[in-house]
Amino acid sequence: MKNIIIASTSTIHGGSYLEYLLDELKVHFKNCKTILFIPYARPSGITHDEYTAKAAQAFAKINIAVKGIHEFEDAEAAIKDAEGIFTGGGNTFLLVTQLYQNKIMSTLSTTIKNGTPYLGTSAGSVICGLSMQNTNDMPIIYPPSFQTLAVIPFNINAHYLDPDTNSKHMGETRETRLKEFHSFNNIPVLGLREGSWLEVRDNTITIKGGLQARLFIANETALEIEDNTDISDLK
Repeated sequence: MKNIIIASTSTIHGGSYLEYLLDELKVHFKNCKTILFIPYARPSGITHDEYTAKAAQAFAKINIAVKGIHEFEDAEAAIKDAEGIFTGGGNTFLLVTQLYQNKIMSTLSTTIKNGTPYLGTSAGSVICGLSMQNTNDMPIIYPPSFQTLAVIPFNINAHYLDPDTNSKHMGETRETRLKEFHSFNNIPVLGLREGSWLEVRDNTITIKGGLQARLFIANETALEIEDNTDISDLK
């Protein structure tokens, strides 16, 4: 039974790290004394230890301890033995490369599908899809494959931004880029706006956070999906 939260972001404007999700996480990880943190996507300028400490500081507010996967000699065993797992944001190309280099992409996918509670934010959410191809990140490193965890049957575009009709910027919008993706691929893509997340309970997938999400399907007009909508049939 899958038990997943797939959040667009870790931090919303005016709040601290994970603050807007803490009430949800207290329930989500209710049976966990310690969770495993995967810091492989780490933002520029901080170490794995520093990133793990940042996660630990947030989870301490709900009395849950955090230990980084890099602290274990056997990363695969750490995933299999974890009470709960959190993968943070940063660069998706780096995250996916590290998961493959450490030979744990498949293990992480199987563990999540078997019911270990999982939280992903930003890059940690993008990898929940069939592939990482709808990340917004620059390709700073080349992963062995774009295929990811496939714990949901579609892709995620985190930090989704609507076109700004008042902007004088004439470059591509996020919607334009996702349509370009669908010129060559048929995978549906869900654009998660900041502050929104998906709640996955077994085979039920529900949009949460009080915001609409934007759904892109090849050869169809993009759709606004209301909060609390069940999108379990999306594939």
